[in-house]
This record gives sequence, structure tokens and C-alpha cells, in this order.
Amino acid sequence: TDSICVPGFDPSLSMMTGITPINPMIPGMGLVPPPPPTDVPVVKEIIHCKSCTLFPPNPNLPPPSTRERPPGCKTVFVGGLPENATEEIIQEVFEQCGDITAIRKSKKNFCHIRFAEEFMVDKAIYLSGYRMRLGSSTDKKDSGRLHVDFAQARDDFYEWECKQRMLAREERHRRKMEEDRLRPPSPPAIMHYSEHEAALLAEKLKDDSKFSEAITVLLTWIERGEVNRRSANQFYSMVQSANSHVRRLMNEKAAHEQEMEQAKESFKNALTGILTQFEQIVAVFNASTRQKAWDHFSKAQRKNIDIWRKHSEELRNAHSEQLMGIRREEEMEMSDDDSGDNPSKKLRVDDSGKATFLYNVK
Repeated sequence: TDSICVPGFDPSLSMMTGITPINPMIPGMGLVPPPPPTDVPVVKEIIHCKSCTLFPPNPNLPPPSTRERPPGCKTVFVGGLPENATEEIIQEVFEQCGDITAIRKSKKNFCHIRFAEEFMVDKAIYLSGYRMRLGSSTDKKDSGRLHVDFAQARDDFYEWECKQRMLAREERHRRKMEEDRLRPPSPPAIMHYSEHEAALLAEKLKDDSKFSEAITVLLTWIERGEVNRRSANQFYSMVQSANSHVRRLMNEKAAHEQEMEQAKESFKNALTGILTQFEQIVAVFNASTRQKAWDHFSKAQRKNIDIWRKHSEELRNAHSEQLMGIRREEEMEMSDDDSGDNPSKKLRVDDSGKATFLYNVK
């Protein structure tokens, strides 16, 4: 399969095994326009040049056959040339297809033409089947039927291989850049232990803003085996500093728990106020459905009031259940606190349970 990232790159290219790589110039790949539908005959027109005239082939005849296109093909084989055709005439005809870099003409009636770009070859193939006549002469040596086909040229294949290598390098570079971008950042390097660094680290351990960074360095030093008889007292002091942060962490936890309890209490109060308003709204709907007021509403109004009442009752019941759940949780927490604070009560319960068990056994 072709690469998704770099168009035209052939990842199956194997320079060592000699396997012919997949042709990236197949129609429909974006480099070559797709061929016209085969069921619609292509109507070709007469092409007038300065020294010759090209007459189109019969549109009812099948198109001229061509060999498989070689990779990176920029050279075409042109056969069926008039005997009197010169290199200047050939260039005059085929330079309409694009820039020509080289023409190699044989003594016989054929030649090879190399273009600057690959897409120019397709324009040259279009001329296959045309009858070429030099001037207005009717001499047999001044006329011929052109046959244009793909040609295998070492220069074309070499350039194509170079292009594939360049695209492969770009693909590898792009993938490496993508891997580097997605790779998590490396942790900062831990400095080596020394008495000076240990003194600086001891000060950082006392600073709340730098404690997390400092404790990582301390752990690394201990795991590296930096603790010995000479440095034991210094490490003990740093471990003691780490222990002093336990009280700070517990205080922070208690503060957060207090904030959470306050938020729960605020939420419960807000939910109680909402539930009170729901009760008032439901009371309004219930009063509207009584006979004294119900008879004065139209049928459509009664239907809307009934729908609104049911919806409000559902919301009230849902909020009421939520509030009851919060209160049950608070009661359970209070009961747990009571049982934990009074160990003698718990002991009495355990003793009574043991007595009941012994009575059942007897």
C-alpha cells in the first residue's frame, strides 16, 4: 500500500532483492489523470505542424496497445516514422507534449524521446496511431503510421529510485518527529550526592513549595546507596524533615474535609429550599384542580394544568428522595461515630452477643 503521509512513496521498494517495485504512476493515484471511459470512443482531430501533418486514426478501431509502464518512465519509443523524417521534424511534433531533454534517432524508422516530466509521456502516448505525412508529399518515404509506447530507460529508473529514497527519508523523519512529539517528557536528571548538595536539599525539604521535588531527590539518593557511616546523620536529619511534613499533610486533609462538609451542608440547605418551592407549586396545581376553580378552565387549559401538575410531582418526589438519602447517610455516619467513641458500649454489645450465643448452645 502507498504511504498515507507522503504521496507517491512506495514502501515495498527493495533495492537488495531486485524485486520490481510497484508502479506509483498508475492512473487514479493523483499523478496521472484517469483514462477516459473505454465505452466512449475518443474523437481525435487533425494536428497541423510547420513541416508535417498528423491525421487521426479511425475512431472505431481499438486503441493501440502499450506495454506496462515502467516506474518513473520519462522516455517513449516512437516507431513507424517516415524514412525522410529528420530529428528537427520529430522535435517539432513532440515538443508540443512538453520539454524534450534528449532524442536518440536510429537509422531505421524509430527513435527514443526523453521528456523532462513523467506526465508528458501520457501526452506523447496520445499520438500513437496517428498517420504522419511530411508536407503535402504523397511519396511513401514521406508518410508513416506512428506507434508510441513506454520505453525502459536506466536513467528514468535511477531517478525514480533516488526519488523513492528521498521520500523514504522524509517519511522516516516525519515519523520520528511524530514519535518525539508523542513521547512523554523525560524526568529531570537527579544530581549526584555531595555534602553541599545535601545541605541545599535539607533546606528545600523545609520549604512546602519545593518539598515534592526534594523528596524525589532524597529517595533517589537512598536507593543509590549513598547512605554510609559518614553521611548517616545528614540523611537522618533529612528523613526527620520529611516526617515533619506528615503533620502538615494531615492538617491539609482536615481542612479539605471541613470544606467538603461545608459544601455538603450548603447543598443540603439549597436542596431543602428547592423542595419547599416544589411543594408550594404542587399545592397551587392541586388547588387549581378543585371543583371551585376547575369548572372555569377550558378543556385545553385543564389538560395543560394536569400535565404540569404530574411533572412537578415527579420532580418533587425525586428531590425528596435525594434529600432523604443525604439525611440517611448523615445518620449512619453519626451512628458510626457514636459506636467508635464509646468502646464500653461496644464491649457491652459484644458481651450480650456472646451471652446470647452461649444460651443458644445450651
